[in-house]
Amino acid sequence: MKKKNIAIITIIFLLIIGITAVSFFGSSTQFNIVGSSSVQPVAEKLVESYKETHPDVRFNVQGGGSSVGIKSVHEGIADIGTSSRELKENEDEGLTQYNIGQEGIVIAVNNQNTVTDLSKEQLKDIFSGKVKNWNQVGGPDGEIHVITREEGSGTLDAFKSIVLGKDTDIRSDAIVQSSTESVKQSVKQDENAIGFVSFAHMSDDVKALSVDKVNPSIETISDGSYELQRPFLFLVKGTPSKDLKDFIDWVNGEEGQKILSEEKIIRPSK
Repeated sequence: MKKKNIAIITIIFLLIIGITAVSFFGSSTQFNIVGSSSVQPVAEKLVESYKETHPDVRFNVQGGGSSVGIKSVHEGIADIGTSSRELKENEDEGLTQYNIGQEGIVIAVNNQNTVTDLSKEQLKDIFSGKVKNWNQVGGPDGEIHVITREEGSGTLDAFKSIVLGKDTDIRSDAIVQSSTESVKQSVKQDENAIGFVSFAHMSDDVKALSVDKVNPSIETISDGSYELQRPFLFLVKGTPSKDLKDFIDWVNGEEGQKILSEEKIIRPSK
C-alpha cells in the first residue's frame, strides 16, 4: 500500500509538470493517461500517431500499475485510467470501460530448460510452491526458481485469477520484479527460473511454454483457445468529453487497430 501511494504521488507530480508545460506553450486540450505498465507503451504509440492529425491535443502518459490507473481515474487525477486486468466488483462503479483488445500472458523459462508444456494445474503447483523441482514435471533435476511481478501489476492479478484462483497464493520466496523486461532478464540468466510475461514483449532470449498443449499465438489468443490472456482497458469516469471520445473512437477505428495489431494486442474473433 505504501509503494502504491508513493507511485500515485509521483504521478501527480509529473502530471502537474505536464499541465504547467501546456499552460506555458499555449492553449490546447490536455489528457492524462495513467495506469498499467503493460498498456503504457501501447498508449504511447497510439498517442504519437494520433497527434500527427490532432496537433492541438496534448497527452501525458504515465505508468504505475493497473491499480494506480483505476484509483487515479476514480479520483480525477487521470482522464483515462488503463488496466491490464478485469476490474473487481468494487472498482467499476461510475466508470465507463473500453476494451481495446486482448493480450496473452506467456509462461517463460530459460532456453536451456527441456520442458515444453505445462498444464494449468502444474503451473498452480509450481507457483504456489507445492512443486519445487523441475523433475516433478518432466524436466531436469533442479530447484525451481519462481519469478513474479509486484503487487498492483495487472499482469500479476490476471495470472493469479486465471491460474491460482482466489484461495492460493504465490510462494513467499518468489523473486519479485517490477516489469516484463525484468522478469525476462531473470529467466534468461537462470536455467531453473520460470516467470510470466506479456505476449507482446516475448523474444527469443527466453522460451515460451505451451499451456495444456496450446501454444500462445495471435490465432489462439484471438479464438480463446489459449486461456492465459487479459483485456487492455481504457477507463473513463462517467461520460467522456467529445475530444476524449474522439480519441477513444480513433483507437477503436481502423488506424488505431492497425497500431494495436502491430503491438500484438488482439481483437477477439468470437
